[in-house]
Amino acid sequence: MTERIIGEIRLLGENKEQILVAVDGRCASGKTTAAEKLKKELSCNVIHMDDFFLRPGQRTRERYEEAGGNVDRERFLTEVLKPLKAGKPFSYRPFDCRSMSLSEPVTVMPNAVTVIEGTYSCHPALWDYYDLHIFLTVSREEQLKRIENRDAASLEMFRKKWIPLEERYFSEYKIGERCELLFKGSL
Repeated sequence: MTERIIGEIRLLGENKEQILVAVDGRCASGKTTAAEKLKKELSCNVIHMDDFFLRPGQRTRERYEEAGGNVDRERFLTEVLKPLKAGKPFSYRPFDCRSMSLSEPVTVMPNAVTVIEGTYSCHPALWDYYDLHIFLTVSREEQLKRIENRDAASLEMFRKKWIPLEERYFSEYKIGERCELLFKGSL
């Protein structure tokens, strides 16, 4: 998988100086692992969509009723995607789930390749900013097993809340079908 993605990135790099890659997909499908492998192989920037979860005041019923509404895509667009496309250094403040607030700023310098990793990275409001869209998927059984191994206490929350929100987003916007690359199963 990683070799295929690197090949696609290198092919894009023949005609572009800066490449922006989205790695979207189901929770526990290997998005973070894939992004870390790409970072190691390409010395690229990696930015996590988890850093843009909604802050407490944004968590309204109306927002959760939007497909893909549980991330702050507006802040992500303003603080990350627009400066990336302009090729300028920028900073953003990651959302900290423990404190439910924004943490200290992270500064990002322009790089030839930047990978945006996380569910909702391919939201239609963000789609056109990317040069390559990747979707990772995993069977429901394997997904639940991985979540339980990672954090058994959160399994029910994922099963009842986060997975249904993701599935609605994938279904409504046909994310997997629209991506140029799709990978199923283990890494």
